[in-house]
Amino acid sequence: MMFLRNILVAGLMAVAMAGVAVAEQAGHEHGKQADATTHDEKGHDEKGHDEKGHDEKGHDEKGHDEKGHGHGESEPGVVKLTPAQIRMGGIKVDVLRLRSVPAEVRVPGEVRLNAYRTSRITPRIQAQIIARHVVQGQHVSKGQALVTLSSVEMARVQGRLITTEQEWQRVRRLGRSVVSGKRYVRARVERQLARARARAFGMTRAQIDAFIARGSVLAADGRFQLLAPMDGTVISDDFVLGEVVEPGKVLLVVSDESRPWVDVRISPVRARDIRIGAAARVMLGKHSLPGKVVQMSHTLDPETRTRTIRVEADNRQDKLHPGQFVDVAITLSRTGRYLAVPRNALMRGGDGDWQIFIQRADGSFKAVEVQRQRVVGDRVVITGVKPGVRYVTHGAFFLQSEIAKSGFDIHNH
Repeated sequence: MMFLRNILVAGLMAVAMAGVAVAEQAGHEHGKQADATTHDEKGHDEKGHDEKGHDEKGHDEKGHDEKGHGHGESEPGVVKLTPAQIRMGGIKVDVLRLRSVPAEVRVPGEVRLNAYRTSRITPRIQAQIIARHVVQGQHVSKGQALVTLSSVEMARVQGRLITTEQEWQRVRRLGRSVVSGKRYVRARVERQLARARARAFGMTRAQIDAFIARGSVLAADGRFQLLAPMDGTVISDDFVLGEVVEPGKVLLVVSDESRPWVDVRISPVRARDIRIGAAARVMLGKHSLPGKVVQMSHTLDPETRTRTIRVEADNRQDKLHPGQFVDVAITLSRTGRYLAVPRNALMRGGDGDWQIFIQRADGSFKAVEVQRQRVVGDRVVITGVKPGVRYVTHGAFFLQSEIAKSGFDIHNH
C-alpha cells in the first residue's frame, strides 16, 4: 500500500514539471516576437526609411545617394547647351589635327643698342661745359637742348655772323645800281661763309637765325647748345660742369630704345634655315616681344665658329635694355607638324591659364587646359591635348560665359 502511494506522488510531480517547461518555452517565443515587432516599428517610418534615414534604394531624404551626389548637380567646367543656344552663340566645332607650321629654333641672345637709332653727342671745337639740361635715363625729343657750352672760337664766329649779316642787309637795300658788283658779291659770299663756319662749329640753321635776329654784337658771347638729333633716351652722360672738353669728346649717348638689337650666335648648319626678315620672338621671363631678323654675319667668330644673327625687337613697352640676356625664338624656313588652333579658340581660365573647349560624346562642352607655345599668323601652336578630339573654333567666349554663370571654372575653385 505504501509502495503504490509513492509511485502516484512521483507521477504527479513529473507532470507538473513538464507543464512549467512548456510555459517557459511559450513565454520565450512570445518575447522574441514582441522584440521583432518593436524593432520593426522603430527601424522604419511610414515612408519606409531605416534607422540611418535611407530608403530601400539607398537614398536619403534630400535625394542624395550613398556617395553624396545630388541628382541635378553639374560637372565642374562642363556646360550642356540646347541647339538654340549653340546657334545663338555661333559655336562651330572642328577636329583638332596636326598642321604644317614653320619650325623655330630657340637660342640665347644679348640686347644691344641699335646703332642705326643711336647718336653720340660731341662738341666740334674746344669748349667749356657751363650748363646741363638732361640726366641719364631721361627721355628727350628731337631738337631739345642737352648741354650748353662756351668757346672763344665760337665767340669769334658769332661776331662774324653779326657783321656779315649787317653788311649784306645794307648792300641789298642799296641795290646793284648804287654799289659795285664786286662789293655786292663779296658781301653775299662772306655772309654765307660765316653761316657755314657757325654750322661747322655746331650751331644749327635755327640757332643761327635766332642768334642773328637779336641783331647785337653783344650777343656774341661764345655760348651755344648741343641739341638732341632724335627722339630717344639718354643712355650715358659722361661729363661734369666746368669741364673743358676737346673736339670729339662724347658727352652724351642718345638712343631710340623702341627698336633695339638682339644678337644671337648660332652654328652655320642651323643658320641655313634662317632668312632675313624671318619672324622672331624675344622672351624675357613671362614677356614675349615680337621681332624680325634684320642682319646675318657672313663671317664666323674665330673662337666659337658661329654666325651672328641680329634680331630687331619691338620694345615699345620698354622691357629690354642694353646688356640684358634673353632667349630668342627664330622662325625657320622649313616647316613641322604641330597642333595649331585659331586665336579665338583660346580663352583664359579662372586661374589665368589658357584653355580650349572640347565637345564630348554626349554633346556637352568641357574646358581643357593647354599650353600656348607661339603665334603663327592667325593661329596659335598649343600642347597639352591630343589630336583627334573635337574642339570649339568659334564661340569659345560664349561657352566661357555660360560656365561662369554656373560658378565653375576648370579647376572647380
